[in-house]
Amino acid sequence: MTCYDIFNGDADGICSLQQLRLQYPRKALRISGLKRDIDLLQRVDAKEGDEITVLDVSLEKNHDALVEVLARGARVFYADHHYAGDIPDSEFLDCHIDVAANTCTSLIINNLLDNAQGRWAVVGAYGDNFDQPASELGTSLGLSTTDLADLQQLGICLNYNGYGFELEDLLFHPVDLFALVHPFPNPMDFIEDEPAYADLLAQYQDDMSRARKARADSETSAGAVYMLPNEAWARRIVGVMGNDLAKQFPDRAHALLVDMGDGHHRVSVRAPYNRKDGADELCRQFPSGGGRKAAAGINALAQSSLATFIEKFNAQFGGAI
Repeated sequence: MTCYDIFNGDADGICSLQQLRLQYPRKALRISGLKRDIDLLQRVDAKEGDEITVLDVSLEKNHDALVEVLARGARVFYADHHYAGDIPDSEFLDCHIDVAANTCTSLIINNLLDNAQGRWAVVGAYGDNFDQPASELGTSLGLSTTDLADLQQLGICLNYNGYGFELEDLLFHPVDLFALVHPFPNPMDFIEDEPAYADLLAQYQDDMSRARKARADSETSAGAVYMLPNEAWARRIVGVMGNDLAKQFPDRAHALLVDMGDGHHRVSVRAPYNRKDGADELCRQFPSGGGRKAAAGINALAQSSLATFIEKFNAQFGGAI
């Protein structure tokens, strides 16, 4: 029997797996990638009796591969908060999907574990831009406001590390970053004792200083569109920048488009922070688009579709842009 741990390369994926493996340790082949690398189940050559854990990747995008591994007799534990589409009916599937706008996979796992590894759930929720439930959970665990601020910064940095066009854009491969995180049951100890975190924080701060100099190419009270260059800092910071803008302007939607250098743009969309709805609906109208209600994206938007995207962005969130 082979065990596989498959997880999104962002903070939510890493912190979901951290909770599970602290609570239920096991040796496994770990598979992850860039945040947008979500067709991860296709990389598994599963056999009867194998056990597969899948965390924070869209079931819809992995539907066919999931059906195939279930047909082979592999057992699958699947937890996620993205749009799922049709969920296969199988005795071998243990599925925990919640697409509510105020939850993430780290919080789903935390509920299943009854707060057993709750501090890492706080980190994952902060990283995925769910500040209110993260703060509420952290407060219930007795964490101070200083602790919460430190865990929020850690979550943001873990999330930041998942963004890029190529793995070479990242400071750490997500599988390697999980390996650095895993020895620390308490995330505060990771912050204090793991030298790699200082490196990650420094690179994040440098990229964020560039992002804060960017100006919207078009904006109204309802939405803003940012066009970012095909440079490593922009490829890395786009997701965290979107989250930051969403909190700065909570009644406004945001679209950030990074030039891919080949006639396409990588798109990140954030629904208004005070009305977390519509981002996935917008992005699914385009090839390679998907996500969740509050945050979604398009892997490759053709230049010829740019005007259509902005028109639909305007229609989705209101206001003339």
